[in-house]
Amino acid sequence: MLGMIRMALRRPYTVAVMALLMLLLGALSARRMIVDIFPVIDIPVVLVAWNYPGLSAEDMERRVVVHAERGYSTSVNGIERIESHSIPGVGLLKLYFYPGTDIGAAIAQISAMNQTLQHNLPPGMSPPMVVQFNASNVPVVQMDVGSDSLSEQQIYDYALNFIRIQLFTIPGLSTPAPFGGKQRQIMVDIDPERLAARGVSPQDVVNALLTADIIIPGGTARIGSRDYTVLMNSSPSTVERFADIPVKTVGNQQVLVKDVARVHDSYAVQQSIVHINGKRATYLTILKHAESSTLAGVAATRDMLPQIPATAPKGLTVGLDFDQSVFVRGAVQNVLHEVVIAAVLVALMILLFLSSWRSTLVVVASIPLAIFTALIGLYLTGNSINLMTLGGLALAVGILVDNATVVIENIHRHLVLGKPITVAIIDGAREVVQPVTVATLAICIVFFPVVLLEGAARFLFTPLGLTVVLAMAASYVLSFTLVPVLCRMLLPGELRAMAAGHGEGRIDRAFGRMRESYGRLLTQLVDNRGFVLAAAGVLIVLSLGLTRVIGTDFFPSADVGIMKLHVRAPAGTRIEDTEKLVLRIEDEIRKLIPAGQLHSIDDLIGVPLYYNLAFVQTDNISGMDAEISISLNPKHRPTADYMRLLREKLPDAFPGSSFYFQTADIVSQVLNFGLSAPIDVQVSGMDLKSNAAIARRIQDEIARIPGVIDAHIPEMLDYPALRVNVDRQLAARLGLSQRDVANSVLTSLSSSSMVSPVFYLAPNGVNYTVAVQTPMASIDSLQRLMAIPLSGGNAGVRQLPASVAPAALPGAPVQRLSNVASVVPEAGIQSIDHYTVQRVMDVQANVQGRDLGGVAKDIQGVIERVQKAGLPAGTKIVLRGQSQVMNSSFSSLALGIALAVILVYCLMVVLFQSWLDPLIIILAVPGALVGILWMLALTGTTINVESLMGAVMSVGIAVSNSILVVSFANDLRAERGMSAVEAAIEAGKVRLRPVLMTAIAMIIGMLPMALALGAGGEQNAPLGRAVIGGLIVATLTTLLIVPAAYAALRRKPPMLHILDERFEREARGETVGGELS
Repeated sequence: MLGMIRMALRRPYTVAVMALLMLLLGALSARRMIVDIFPVIDIPVVLVAWNYPGLSAEDMERRVVVHAERGYSTSVNGIERIESHSIPGVGLLKLYFYPGTDIGAAIAQISAMNQTLQHNLPPGMSPPMVVQFNASNVPVVQMDVGSDSLSEQQIYDYALNFIRIQLFTIPGLSTPAPFGGKQRQIMVDIDPERLAARGVSPQDVVNALLTADIIIPGGTARIGSRDYTVLMNSSPSTVERFADIPVKTVGNQQVLVKDVARVHDSYAVQQSIVHINGKRATYLTILKHAESSTLAGVAATRDMLPQIPATAPKGLTVGLDFDQSVFVRGAVQNVLHEVVIAAVLVALMILLFLSSWRSTLVVVASIPLAIFTALIGLYLTGNSINLMTLGGLALAVGILVDNATVVIENIHRHLVLGKPITVAIIDGAREVVQPVTVATLAICIVFFPVVLLEGAARFLFTPLGLTVVLAMAASYVLSFTLVPVLCRMLLPGELRAMAAGHGEGRIDRAFGRMRESYGRLLTQLVDNRGFVLAAAGVLIVLSLGLTRVIGTDFFPSADVGIMKLHVRAPAGTRIEDTEKLVLRIEDEIRKLIPAGQLHSIDDLIGVPLYYNLAFVQTDNISGMDAEISISLNPKHRPTADYMRLLREKLPDAFPGSSFYFQTADIVSQVLNFGLSAPIDVQVSGMDLKSNAAIARRIQDEIARIPGVIDAHIPEMLDYPALRVNVDRQLAARLGLSQRDVANSVLTSLSSSSMVSPVFYLAPNGVNYTVAVQTPMASIDSLQRLMAIPLSGGNAGVRQLPASVAPAALPGAPVQRLSNVASVVPEAGIQSIDHYTVQRVMDVQANVQGRDLGGVAKDIQGVIERVQKAGLPAGTKIVLRGQSQVMNSSFSSLALGIALAVILVYCLMVVLFQSWLDPLIIILAVPGALVGILWMLALTGTTINVESLMGAVMSVGIAVSNSILVVSFANDLRAERGMSAVEAAIEAGKVRLRPVLMTAIAMIIGMLPMALALGAGGEQNAPLGRAVIGGLIVATLTTLLIVPAAYAALRRKPPMLHILDERFEREARGETVGGELS
């Protein structure tokens, strides 16, 4: 390192070019890096969405999902666990993989298995949609599409087939199908009475369409000297021509489609409804990819808005809502402001201590250079600018000046001794090379725990640790290159000013008096070192009791002004009635939230298209469910206050309906990673009814726990259902098979779109489904349900002898459902969840007014009581959700901190060549931890991963300051022959200024972060508070306890100097002895 110092002094232009390159490349890297709320959370997940309209949830589970789960578990490599969710017509599987799994190969294996499974699945079932997913794929903005003049069908159609196609060109964004609206279809509305009168069943109509609407080319014909393309009218060219397709021929008489059905350009039976501010509309949810920027994606979407109305039908309006980039931008700008404010405050503090603008400039110059160098490293390692990396830079601002401060303060000390400027620089820098090196390495090593984190926490905090390490490494290099060069350029002017009579100022004199007072206090403490050390130990032990007072959370909550309220009407409520209920609830919400605070209210009623469920999490399982999204204006009261108010008022105003809040903001969505609540108690076992009884008991008990709110069971087991029992033998005697009956019922109730798809190519170039179905209004009673006409598979065209007239036929070859089946009401299962192929019932809950750790502990107590009461064989109860991730992260961090302390200790043993000196230095660590506990307790902050990262930082800085004192004390004993007591006191007095400067710089640097000013400030506030609390007590420990411990324990001379001297004597052939300590 001394060679680097000499090189810098000999080649100042080289140092200048290095600094210039740091600035240029850093600025270029910053411009090219993406900006987002969090780093990329690359937990590999693949979602598989199966679809079969009309299939019950239980059949979807048993006949599709279970087959898929077993197939994937056998043939797909690297699966950690499989979760599945089955609702009527939809089966959604989530495959979680171990880190490092080749996700491309996994998707290929999944697709291959899907092809194999097709043979065992219900007939006509299409292959599923397979989507790669991770925690960073979250909705960032919502595009609302509405109109005062266009129908819902037109709005939806344009959003699906035209707006969405334009949005996919924006890099880094995904846009699933629109939510709400009416899906355009060519509807063939069959009339059961006319079908029966003409001896036709619904399946006959479907078969007629299938045989008359085909896509087969005609080929070419060579006639004369020309080639002609032969075009067939295989597919009807207009909607009206579908009505003229023959269904049945009896002799010369034909039954056409229009004789038994109405063909019209309409929409599918509506399964979901969307309102935007009380008005029917539709919206597109825009999701970002993991590697893309939220700000850039939303900005590109906003730039595209003016282009959409230009080509859209007249009257279509488009706007953006629930814009997460507002919070992201505010949070990022807030952290940037914190960095700038911290840098200014640190500069003022250094100016105050050194009383020299020249010295201040030397120290502060390293801040931007180190930050830009860290940005270069982050860019090269593929990281983004986000809250975590900016938090790392904010952390680094306070400690970046540490190395430069120690170096320049020591150079000042040598200048005061009368040495020439170059000699003072070389001697001053050489003295602190070892402690600065050890301190820098110690701060870098303490970030080792982030490697041991699991799940989302590892991806969040690894970039933070990397940012600090890169900035510290840059600061270390600058301290021995740029600082010496600037000192030689600027400090001669300071020496001339001192020689001209502008020497010691009032600040220096005041600091001198403080140093003498500190010296007298330290002398008393060292003289009574036994009592001091015992008292410190007692204080540390007593402070540990604060851990019972301070709560634990996984991550600080953020108020982004968005709420998502889930509403569940009584079981079986029709979607039309749910819509009326939701509109009344929204009117009540507008009364409870002042108009000046409320920005917008949107809702989603029912279940969206199945493949949307692969992109956006929802608890909706049927038309009885709704999600109400509430957006507040930028300047609003705390969102938690309004959530509390709605919880109190809505259940009383709307009895029979249940309400609970889901995660709505981008931070919670990332951390919960697909869960709708932070608390999730899973009861697993194959007996679903038994699981449900246990789950209801747990729900009742945890609802009484303080801090638990919104306790609910999302699964529905008592949905009203009608069981149609077909008499197979009777049906066979009538010429019907079970397939004939099932196909006719399926076509009448759920349309033919899945099992027998027919398409119409419209003039706009879009293929629309032609669906045969009985209008919903036509089957409004059990009698009409049982009157569905049936016919055998051979129905259709019949050729009769010419002598037989159609009127002479015996009856129509059609039976009604009531002739071969009976119907009984029962309670059906509307949703079934699996965890690793086991059926589970979930009891989910939110937390309010209490820490997550305390609530989870009480819930675990409830689980243990239920388990002691006895469970059926094979039944297990597990607490999952955010609390599970929190406990895992805390355990990893605790282990990591312990390993970091051991590694720092080993590093210091290597550099000090002593077992004892590092032990004395490590004594500052308990002081830092005590300070953290007291600061968290006084500010009402919980222990979370952010505050634990602050603890990691405090450990590093506490160790680095103690190194300055112990290292200098060893030098004094080796060079001046002082006793341990004298060296401890003198080292404390000499190192008082650099220790205070580095500690106060860090505290001031963390102050803006700790105050949580601005948007997103709550995220990093615990980190700042932990660092400040830890440093205050750690600094007192370094200046008061460490010298006393040194005087008490370090009785023998320091070993590093003895070993050096011994080696020199041994190299000369002399005999030496001694023992190591």
